[in-house]
Amino acid sequence: MVNRVQNQYAPDYVSPPGETLLETLETIGMSQADLAERTGKAIKTINEIVQGKAPITPETALQFERVLGVPARFWNNREQRYREFLAQAGERERLQTHVSWLKQAPVKPMCQLGWIRCLTDEIEQLREVLQFFGVATPDQWRAIWLSPQASFRRSPAFEADPVAVAAWLRRGEFEAQRLPCEAYDAARFRVVLAEVRQLTQQPPEVFQAELVRLCATAGVAVVFVPELPKMHVSGATRWLTPTKALIQLSLRYKSDDHLWFTFFHEAGHIVQHGKREFFIDFDDRDGDDKEQAADKFAADCLIPAPQWRRFARQTRYSKEQILAFATDAGIAPGIVVGRLQHDKLLPPSHCNDLKRRLDWASDAAVVVARS
Repeated sequence: MVNRVQNQYAPDYVSPPGETLLETLETIGMSQADLAERTGKAIKTINEIVQGKAPITPETALQFERVLGVPARFWNNREQRYREFLAQAGERERLQTHVSWLKQAPVKPMCQLGWIRCLTDEIEQLREVLQFFGVATPDQWRAIWLSPQASFRRSPAFEADPVAVAAWLRRGEFEAQRLPCEAYDAARFRVVLAEVRQLTQQPPEVFQAELVRLCATAGVAVVFVPELPKMHVSGATRWLTPTKALIQLSLRYKSDDHLWFTFFHEAGHIVQHGKREFFIDFDDRDGDDKEQAADKFAADCLIPAPQWRRFARQTRYSKEQILAFATDAGIAPGIVVGRLQHDKLLPPSHCNDLKRRLDWASDAAVVVARS
């Protein structure tokens, strides 16, 4: 989905309500001193209101209504619009110093994906990006995402493009918040994983919706969010609340073996690791024990170790053998090819036609098989 470039109307000037007050006094032939006397206010206060130095309070608006016959709501609305204009003008001036931060944000791809609006005014575009992240200024963005205490900051994925990764993670939050889930149930989730394994044989128009539905019954929100440039992230796992976990998938390598391994890897973090931890599956992971444990969990879920050891004893693997093993194991043949290639039992160039190639549909939220 591509958002069209939009222009937003922003008035250059809003007159203070004191100007309207002065015009009203001139129209009815009343002086500022008369108004002060009739309202019981000091002449200085009336003069400051006329000059825009003092606000028209709700109490003063009621007094003007009785004396001038102009409804209090008119004065209140006039005052509110003026104060809002002053606040907007002040904010624009402050945000102007942060416009250069926009160059770090993946604004164009975020617009193309429909995550934010594409605006011609730099200040308005900056506001749009900040609103997406739910922060007031780039300083708050840095405080949340780049502080030494931030879970994201501690991940090696931070070495990629931190703003792109943060935007992808933020989009995942939005998608997961809209997804109704039962409270997390560890036993139920293990049952779900066995059911999900059978989905690996299905095309994306079947497995995607069913994967999301099944995991939601166990308290795990699964969301598919397209990768942004320079992100280099396949998936992520975190807990949104103590009873709702999130698995976020990017479809980075666009093949079924990578997608399913990433899903079960993230599921391994949920099953094996704490609710306070934040995991991001990025390129070239180091030898972290928890990542290795999640890798083993994924490998064993997809192909149980005893079954794999028997198959891996062979010295040569034909397509027919791979297909037969996949059918017997009840999984997609692409997963078997990926495992053989990972274990260096099959060259990276062999049998890739057994993998199902995946891509995003035009609405960038649905996975489809690539023809």
